[in-house]
Amino acid sequence: MEKEWFSSWFDTPYYHTLYKHRDYSEASVFIDNITDFLKLRSNSDCWDLCCGKGRHSIYLNKKGYHVVGTDLSVQSINEANKSANDTLEFYSHDMRHLFRTNYFDVVFNLFTSFGYFETRHDDMNVFTAVEKALKSKGIFVFDFLNSEYVKNTLVDKDEKTIDGITFRITKTIDNNTVIKNIDFMDEGESFHFEERVKLFDKDYFEGLAKECNLSVLNVFGNYHLEDFNLNLSPRLILVLQKQ
Repeated sequence: MEKEWFSSWFDTPYYHTLYKHRDYSEASVFIDNITDFLKLRSNSDCWDLCCGKGRHSIYLNKKGYHVVGTDLSVQSINEANKSANDTLEFYSHDMRHLFRTNYFDVVFNLFTSFGYFETRHDDMNVFTAVEKALKSKGIFVFDFLNSEYVKNTLVDKDEKTIDGITFRITKTIDNNTVIKNIDFMDEGESFHFEERVKLFDKDYFEGLAKECNLSVLNVFGNYHLEDFNLNLSPRLILVLQKQ
C-alpha cells in the first residue's frame, strides 16, 4: 500500500530544511494570547497534537504546563525528545487514533496541522480522539487556515534557496484542495514532493464538532484573537469545549 504523502514528506530532512526559517515569534504571541484568554491554570495537562519537533510544546512547558506532544514523524519526535523532561513528553502517534482518555485539560492543534486526509471519516476520527482525550469541560483549540482568504491571496509560484538547495514551489487549487508541488535537486539527484491541504470552511468543522459533542465557544480570525471575518481573516481558530 502506498504511503500517504504526509507520512513520507514530513519525515524527510528536506521538509525541515524548507521550513527552517518560519517566524515562530507569531506562534509565541498566539500561545500567550490563547492561554491568557482561557485563563489556563498552572500545571494544566496539555496535548500538542501534531507537535513537529516540539517547539510549541517546549514553549507551553516553559509557561508552566504539563505537556505531551505527539506527531506522526518519528524523525521529528526523536528531535523533540532531546528536550523532554518530567513535565514534557513526546510520542510518535497518528492523530486519527485514540491516544489517552479523559486526560487533558486542553488540546492544541496549531498552525494548519489538518486537512491532509482523503475522507471525512478520517477527519471525524481525529475529532473523536480529541474528545475522548479531554477531561469533562476540557478545551480544544483548533487553528486552521481561512479558506476564503487563501483563495484570494494564493501565490502560485515561489523559489527559495536554503542551505544550498533551491526549492521551486508551485501552488494550485483543484477540487477545493491547495496542491503545493515542491521540486529541487540535491547532490545531483532530483526530488519531487507534494503537499495537499483541503480548503474546509467553518461549517465543516462545526459539523465535526457537533457530532463529537464538542460545543463552539469562540471563533477567532487571527493570532491576536480578533473576530473571524470570512473574507479578511487569515486564520480560522475555533475554541471548542467537551460537553
